[in-house]
Amino acid sequence: MQLGLQIPIFSWPGGARELGPRLADIAERADALGFSSLWVMDHFFQLEFLGRAEEPMLEGYGALHFIAAHTRRARLGTLVTGVTYRHPALLVKTVTTLDVLSGGRACLGIGAAWYEREHVGLGVPFPPIAERFERLDEALQIAHHMWSGDGSPFEGPFTRLAEPLVVPAPLSRPRPPIVIGGLGERKTLRLVARHADGWNALDHVGLDALVHKRDVLKRHCDEVGRDFDEIECSTLSTVRLQAGGESPAEVVARLSSFAKAGFSHAIVNMPNVHEAGVLERLAHEVIPELAPL
Repeated sequence: MQLGLQIPIFSWPGGARELGPRLADIAERADALGFSSLWVMDHFFQLEFLGRAEEPMLEGYGALHFIAAHTRRARLGTLVTGVTYRHPALLVKTVTTLDVLSGGRACLGIGAAWYEREHVGLGVPFPPIAERFERLDEALQIAHHMWSGDGSPFEGPFTRLAEPLVVPAPLSRPRPPIVIGGLGERKTLRLVARHADGWNALDHVGLDALVHKRDVLKRHCDEVGRDFDEIECSTLSTVRLQAGGESPAEVVARLSSFAKAGFSHAIVNMPNVHEAGVLERLAHEVIPELAPL
């Protein structure tokens, strides 16, 4: 099992002036310590279950390009980009740029979007959920179309591309991996089976629910003739290595249960990731235990 790191909170000591140096330090250390992937959220306001909307939040792709300049090996992506936030062809171009400048390390993490407050706050259209899923399906088709090298026109229900060029092409082969985040059985998991290389699920629903969702995904794969084993299943968890929180052994036990259930990539975030020694403790006491699983 691989271990990735998500950085969703930027409310660190020192304020805005220290954000750059602290983020660079965290990314450099995580990369050197063996984390397989580094992720940020794609939000413009802080989520209300993590803090206040007024707390610091970095734009996702600007942050990832900055992280790319301070790392050498970890894969880079968002968990996940809301399909409503960016024109789909420009999103493909943005992820391609990240892939080229990082030496072939970008992922396209994407979902149907849900956080209405930031849409309304910043004037971003927030269509009904059925339309958001239709737009997600179309965006995934556009990504495959453009990354295939096919420069022919594309016409969908929402988007018309007369000349969908993407030059330079991505360095990742055959293209940057596509990861869809979400738990919906009728729409999200069906889109994973049809379009994605990876599926990411929040672990708060519990192990039994995750196993059920994985089995639903497998059935969708069977229905469309897709090899389920081609899809990397990952979890997203919060880890608290601090006084009164979890021990490394407890983290290993929790993540190991996901590995035994068929999830091969555990992505974690830590509210105190900026504190001295926290990343090192997680890396030295958890990564070696997960690697053989």
